[in-house]
Order: sequence, then structure tokens, then C-alpha cells
Amino acid sequence: MYPHQAERLTEILDRHGLEALVASREANVAYVTGFRGVSHTVFEAPQYAVFTRRGTGLVVPAVEIASIVADGIEVDQIACFGDVVATYDERAEPNVKRIRDLSESRVPDAVEALGRVLDALGVRAGTVALDEGRVTHEAWQRIAARLEARRLVPGAEHFLSARRVKGPWEIECLVRGLGIVEEALNEVIAKIAPGMTEREAVTLYQSEVLKRGGEPVPATIATGTRTWIPRPRATDRALRAGEIVRFDVGGVFDGYQATVARTAVAGDPHTRLDEAYRAVQAGLDAALDAIKPGAPGSRPHAAALEATRAAGLTSFTVRDVGHAIGLEAYEPPILADDVDTPFEAGEVLLIELRHFEMGWVGLHAKDTVLVTTGGARSLNRSSHGLVVLD
Repeated sequence: MYPHQAERLTEILDRHGLEALVASREANVAYVTGFRGVSHTVFEAPQYAVFTRRGTGLVVPAVEIASIVADGIEVDQIACFGDVVATYDERAEPNVKRIRDLSESRVPDAVEALGRVLDALGVRAGTVALDEGRVTHEAWQRIAARLEARRLVPGAEHFLSARRVKGPWEIECLVRGLGIVEEALNEVIAKIAPGMTEREAVTLYQSEVLKRGGEPVPATIATGTRTWIPRPRATDRALRAGEIVRFDVGGVFDGYQATVARTAVAGDPHTRLDEAYRAVQAGLDAALDAIKPGAPGSRPHAAALEATRAAGLTSFTVRDVGHAIGLEAYEPPILADDVDTPFEAGEVLLIELRHFEMGWVGLHAKDTVLVTTGGARSLNRSSHGLVVLD
């Protein structure tokens, strides 16, 4: 665990009088341990990560033990549960003995495994905050019974609070992921032309993300009359000369999310489009200028609405103009008119403006910014202006 994460979580323990924080959600488990399990994501098997002042722990299905050992996941206590079918050749690989020892010490279920990790870390009394994000009511009741004298309280908000301010390594991952996404998108922009289908463009984009060491996520590349559909699937519709293309794409680098939205036109933009997009761009710039430590989350929203409408797009309205980003694509705070949460230096925010005029066009632009003591610093290398395709 990096010092920044340990400091943030220890501060939560101290502030709320807790003995332990227990993560269940994928992002929170990764925040505590760096581990991202396949069984949890694909099969919804339970997993837990434990943070205490004395150390960290991890509870996983037994089938994940080989990955944890091979990938060098460093925690103080590991307990596993469930079945695993394997044979072991301890002569071939030094780690095999550890995999075998951990696997053979497995217990029947995740609740007992979590109890054993907490016991091993010396948490035998006091309050334990459990991230309820991926815990069923039945599991909560069973965990509470297993903890006996220890009090169990909800902990999801504590993890979100800790994760808001990013550490240097997290910012580096976010910057590298953003660079991958922008480079991949630039390849698509350089190659897309009338005749290329949405599906072909999405396939090209995702392959470019993979080439650069990122993990692709579902991408939106919509053309023509499909740009004003907020969440369209890629189809075999081909781009035509003079049409709009809306890009809303993303990727993951080392667990951290990145996303970019841009709008392009296949030819010279006509006056109505040019004016509408300039208004959207003015709103995005105003939102960026409104971000600084201590300012409420509602301020960029108000600034964007005022600037966009003043620039001529009087019908513009939007529920929010962005949110934080990190281990998850959508993190608090949301930048909306009813959010008074003040910004903190070290937060990474995704600022976006989208305008859907059904029957005409969809316009979209996003920038990712780091909140610094002096305001917002863009982490993007590409401009959010209207792209004119060659």
C-alpha cells in the first residue's frame, strides 16, 4: 500500500473512532490492496480487503490465491474460502509452496475468512466499518454475528471520502491512462472518413488502446443522425460527407479510469453547428475557470449554464457538468446545482458538457483536470475544440 492511501484511511479511522475498515466493492478492495479479482467481477463471488492500524488483510475465493501470489500482492494477512482443484509441483516454482499452504488453509465461506483476518490483525473489539456496496442483507447479518463483541457500521462513504484526494502515484496512473485514450482517439480521427462504419471505428479505437497498454471500455462513436442519441450502440451505419461524429471513449490503466469526449465534422461546419459548438466550448471553459479549492460543486454548473446560454445556445440545460474520476469512472462529487461539497486540492475531476437536440445533433466535450491550490490544471493534451476531419 502506498503511503498516501495509508494516511487517508488512517485519518478516517481516527476521525470516526474505528478499529478497522473493510472493503467489499472492487474499487475499494483495489485501493486497500492493489488486488482486482476476476471471480468477484465475473462471478460476483464475495471478496474483502481489511485496513487497520496494525496492517492489511485480504479475503478471496481460493481460486484467486495463485494470482495474488504470482502478482506479488502484499498484505499482512490472507484468508481464502471455497473450493479449488489443483495439483502442486513445488520443485518448479518457489511460490508454489505458498500457494499450496494458503489454499489448504481455506475455510468454508467468506464470512468465516473475514472473521479470521480481523482476529489475526488484532481487531477483537471496537467498531468495524464495512463497505456495504457489495454486501447482501443476509451476509451483513452473518458478518455481524461472527464479529460478536465488535460493532458493525456502514463504511462505503468512508472509502469514498478517502479516495477523493489522489496521491502522486494515482495521478500518474490517471495521466498515463488519459494519454493512452487520447492517442488512441487521435488514431481514429486520423483514419475515419466517409464510408467507415461506427462499428469499424469502435473496433479501431479499442485495438489502439490495447496496443498502448490500456484496457478498453465500451465506446460511443456515433455518426450523423445517431449523434443525438445519448447512449447509442455502434452499428454498421457509415459516415457520410458533411456529417457530425460524436466520440465518447475511455479506457483503464492499472485500474484507473480515463475518458475523453470530442465532436468532429466530416467537412466544413455550417454556421448553425459552428455557433452551437462554440457555445458549448464557452461553457466548458467557464466551468474549468470556476474550479478552485473551497469552491462548491455547484459553481462550475452555474458558470457553464450562464456562459453557454450567453454564447447563444439559449436552450442549453444539463443536470450536471461532471464528477470526479479515479478507480471508478464516476466518483463523487457530482458537479450539479444542488451540491455544496467544496473542492479539495488533489482531486481529479472530469468536466463535461453535452447538448442533445433530438432530430438534429449531439455535441459533447470532456476535459480531465487536477484541482491545485491555484485552480484547475488540465491533464489533457488534446484541444476540446470542434474537430474538422480531413
